[in-house]
Amino acid sequence: MSVTSTYTVKGMTCGHCVSSVTEELVDVEGVTGVDVALDSGAVTVTSTRELSRDEVAVAISEAGYELV
Repeated sequence: MSVTSTYTVKGMTCGHCVSSVTEELVDVEGVTGVDVALDSGAVTVTSTRELSRDEVAVAISEAGYELV
């Protein structure tokens, strides 16, 4: 089973921001893919299970950004 969810992240301004968010999210159990659209702040996460909003918020916070 594959689950895809899209979130909006505030504060990303460059490629390093994208890398930081991606690195933190791929460490979340079950995450198989992360696609970040820097211009809109949209982050699409593909995983093998439903992720809680809190799990995603913590990972994004660890990267130094904010889940909207």
